Parts: sequence; structure tokens; C-alpha cells
Amino acid sequence: MSEKFDLGLIQTLRERTGVGMMDCKKALVETGGDIDRAVELLRKKGAAVAEKRAGNATKQGLVVSYIHAGSQIGVLVEISCETDFVARTPDLEKFARDVAMQIAAVNPRCVNPSELDAAFVEREKDILSEQLKASGKPAAMLEKILAGKLEKLYTEVCLMQQTFIKNDKLTIDDLLKDLIAKMGEKITVRRFVRFEVGV
Repeated sequence: MSEKFDLGLIQTLRERTGVGMMDCKKALVETGGDIDRAVELLRKKGAAVAEKRAGNATKQGLVVSYIHAGSQIGVLVEISCETDFVARTPDLEKFARDVAMQIAAVNPRCVNPSELDAAFVEREKDILSEQLKASGKPAAMLEKILAGKLEKLYTEVCLMQQTFIKNDKLTIDDLLKDLIAKMGEKITVRRFVRFEVGV
């Protein structure tokens, strides 16, 4: 590949991921110039950064508000990070606004499955179990099918597992990992509240 082609490819990858030029160049070298594989590699590296920094304290961040068109739905969301430098970046603000819009549009119950009310989960398990028993599936398969149906439920009611409304190839968790890869520090969606007129 010529140097001129390299720079154009690096810039294209940088625009798609928001990651620094050197990291983009390394990813392209590792993947032989394949942009899609480079994007995937950078996403995996973002997950690795997130895992390494999982124990770090997130005492900085921001609260963003979003009022949906028509002023019938409003959202407040708190995003936490390690430093005030990252808290003030346009990238974190954009992420927070996207998350707030997601919450307004899809109305998740919580951030992660671990926050779901145990009574709600048990009730859903009971309903799904009864449906499966009535379907006549073999008993040996019921547990596996039930686990799959619970995972599907989490994609509907847990923010981080939901498909991003602006890009159906990403979940909110993918979006967060991409941001972590770009910023190089731990970032979390700490909590949110959603208001809807008449509900």
C-alpha cells in the first residue's frame, strides 16, 4: 500500500471509530488494511481496556437532560468517568445525549440485568416456563430455551443490552466500549430517570 493510501485509510478508520491516528494505523497493519476487521479489533481492544480499568473509581462525570419532541417525555442520565478532563469532552457529552435519547425512545427498566427487581425476573421466568411447558418441547431442552428467552428479555428491558436506536449493528454496551477505547479510561452509565406525562 502506498503512504498516501495509508493516510486516507487511517483517516477513514479514525472517522468511523474516533480512535487516535496511531491506534488506527496499528489496527490497519494488524488486519492487513481491512477496515471492517480493524474496527472489530479496536472494539475488542476497547473491551480489554474496560476490563483492565473495571476496578478504577469513577468520581467524575456529568448529568445530561433530554426532552423528547412534544415535551411529553424527559430523561436525566448520569454518566461517570475517572477524570474531569474526560467529563468535559464533546465525545462524552455526545454519548450521554445518545443514551438519554435511547432511554426516551425505548424505556428500559434499568441499566444492567443485575439491577432488575428479583420479583420481576421470577414472574417473567414463571410466565416463560408455563409457555414452554404448554408448547410440548422436550423437558431436557426447556432450561436452555428458558435461558435464551431471558437473554432476549434483557435486550428489551436493560439499557446496556438494548440495540442502539441510531445503529442497529451496535448495542449501548458496544457504544460504551468504543468510547472507552477512545478515551482510555473507565466510563459507566451510572443511573437514569425517565419521566412521561400521564404515566
